[in-house]
Amino acid sequence: MSRNISYITGTQLLSFKRRPNVAIIDVRDDERSYDGHIAGSLHFASDSFSDKISKLVQEVKGKDTLVFHCALSQVRGPSCARKLANYLEGIKEDGGIKNICVLERGFNGWEASGQPVCRCNNVPCKEGM
Repeated sequence: MSRNISYITGTQLLSFKRRPNVAIIDVRDDERSYDGHIAGSLHFASDSFSDKISKLVQEVKGKDTLVFHCALSQVRGPSCARKLANYLEGIKEDGGIKNICVLERGFNGWEASGQPVCRCNNVPCKEGM
């Protein structure tokens, strides 16, 4: 069965962030270090994403909704979300992940609309969690 990937707005993500079962996955590469990031997001750079999918699944155990984004969520965000969906179809244990989403307009849209941006250097980011 093919998993659907849905798109959510920044406003929807703000309400999702309050739920403990949601993880935000930032797949930007180097931009994250100088542009900032969405507080509490996990960083899994797109250039090495395929090699780290199993680590991601372990790290998000207990989360049922994952929200992916890159700078604009036009290529890397949706591509990594699809890679995860395909990976989950091939394994028996999916860690409870039920929803895979992509943030419309990505990080750039999030920041441009005045949503909060964290500029910490903590890995993982503990802000807003």
